[in-house]
Amino acid sequence: MVTATPTQLTRESPTAVPAIRRLRARINRVLPRSLLGRSLLIIVTPLILLQVVSTWVFYDSHWETVTRRLAGNLAGDVAAVIELMRRSAGPADYPGIFELAATTMRLQMAHEPGAALPDETVAARQDLVDVKLSQALEDIVGRPFRIDTRSLEKVVEIRVQLDDGVLQVLAPRRRLFSSTTYVFILWMVGTSLVLFAVATVFMLNQVRPIRRLAAAADDFGKGRDVPDFKLEGAAEVRQAAAAFNLMRNRIRRQIAQRTEMLAGVSHDLRTPLTRMKLQLAMLGDGPEVADLHADVAEMEKMLGGYLAFARGEGAEQPVPTDLGLLLRDLVAGALRDGATIDLEAEPDLVVPLRPDAFRRCLANLIGNARRHARTVAIRATRRGAAIEVTVDDDGPGIPPDQREEVFRPFYRLDPSRNPETGGVGLGLTIARDVMRGHGGDLVLTDSPLGGLRARLRLPV
Repeated sequence: MVTATPTQLTRESPTAVPAIRRLRARINRVLPRSLLGRSLLIIVTPLILLQVVSTWVFYDSHWETVTRRLAGNLAGDVAAVIELMRRSAGPADYPGIFELAATTMRLQMAHEPGAALPDETVAARQDLVDVKLSQALEDIVGRPFRIDTRSLEKVVEIRVQLDDGVLQVLAPRRRLFSSTTYVFILWMVGTSLVLFAVATVFMLNQVRPIRRLAAAADDFGKGRDVPDFKLEGAAEVRQAAAAFNLMRNRIRRQIAQRTEMLAGVSHDLRTPLTRMKLQLAMLGDGPEVADLHADVAEMEKMLGGYLAFARGEGAEQPVPTDLGLLLRDLVAGALRDGATIDLEAEPDLVVPLRPDAFRRCLANLIGNARRHARTVAIRATRRGAAIEVTVDDDGPGIPPDQREEVFRPFYRLDPSRNPETGGVGLGLTIARDVMRGHGGDLVLTDSPLGGLRARLRLPV
């Protein structure tokens, strides 16, 4: 006998995997997305299944049994009255029999001499009460009958064909319905609602620390100050919160140590450069001295770029900043230098920023655009839960396959590293580093002006 392995079955049915993936995608679209919703679903689903099973068992056994017995009792009373009427001396004794039935059986009866039931002797059976009552009358009374459980609000009408006419019986509806049915349903629904409310309150208390932890992580990722928060919730949530606090403190300590170290490096490197500049100033003028001056100036520029990249955002704290005002200040400075820049910024673009770091980011992008293009257009708009800033130019642009490479430190499109064609290859790196430090990002795309577009997306 030859059997197929799972690998062979998968190869023979290539559509099975996509079908499973589509099924999973549909299930994920239906399921709640939040932890609270999914937790409540896990709690409520077994509860609903238990209620459904309990209801099914109740209606299939208890209610059906009780209804059958109640219908049998009523049919037995009707049969007893008919038997008394048969044994009586005649219609003159019927009122006494009917009075006895009303007193002991709670049945109102009337005799219609000479009347006959229609050809359709049994009413249409629509629910369990009709079915059980009809079966009981057929088994116990054994005469043609007709029942009506819907015309009258509080009574059930039964008409039985006798030899000398029709017997009309009006029975209280409560003789066919058990109050335990409604009590059971009320208790079942009531306890379910109470349990659901308790589960909701409990899960809210469990989810609240997770939401606070997520908000703290999001704020910290956006570079905002995150104070210590109380550890609460389940043990696993407390453990995650404690780990986040330790991670945050380590990162802050590393940033502070790096800033202090770079401050010392900056001082140590600039001191010999200053001595070299003083010595060059004492040498007088000459071609060789001019070349040395240019070399020292380039070294200072490179050192400033390296330190700016390594320093990052330093210890600067985010403050609410009017992004439109910051852009207007930058554009005003560029216009004084002879640049052609078109600025459009929506009003009230206030967002927590590190102003100096963000100004450096925008200055690098505007400087790159001015260096390679004649016209620069800047737009700042609010899009949903983020602010988007675009810097467009009409320059030569950057090939698509190199638009991610230019964000690498010290990467330049011009391999000659000529200072006339660019800086030290850190402008875009610093700009993206600043954006990601604010929880946003910087990407390069094609510009409607024909050149390059730098799109900054900053979450609010």
